[in-house]
Amino acid sequence: MSDLQNLYQELILDHSRTPHGYGLREAVAAQSHQVNPTCGDEVTLQVHRGADGRVEAIAWEGHGCAISQASASLLAELAEGLSTDDLGVRIAAFREAMRSRGRIEPDEALLGDAAALGGVSKYVARVKCAMLAWVAAEDALSRE
Repeated sequence: MSDLQNLYQELILDHSRTPHGYGLREAVAAQSHQVNPTCGDEVTLQVHRGADGRVEAIAWEGHGCAISQASASLLAELAEGLSTDDLGVRIAAFREAMRSRGRIEPDEALLGDAAALGGVSKYVARVKCAMLAWVAAEDALSRE
């Protein structure tokens, strides 16, 4: 395994062990619950926006594999301070990379540390795990 792959693997494990944004809040701007029926991973995700309309925080709770948990954590970290349009652009870019079966490298400038999940796209059965929180965020935003 290359040094970069080791770094990415460690980043994913770190985010699954100590997730960013974990814990739901009482005041909810937009919320979505998503389930991956293939493996049973679940996430409930809230998008909290500040007075300026930007994403103040993504709060979430769920259970599942390290990939789904790390992906939710990475999304929560990435989304802070973004406009909902900018978040939508990042969700679309992440989806494109995940569906590419390894042909498209995630844009680290756009996705930050979430680009570490790029290798997941080579494993079709795991793509839904990585996408779960991102689909929940997209759904929550569409409900506003």
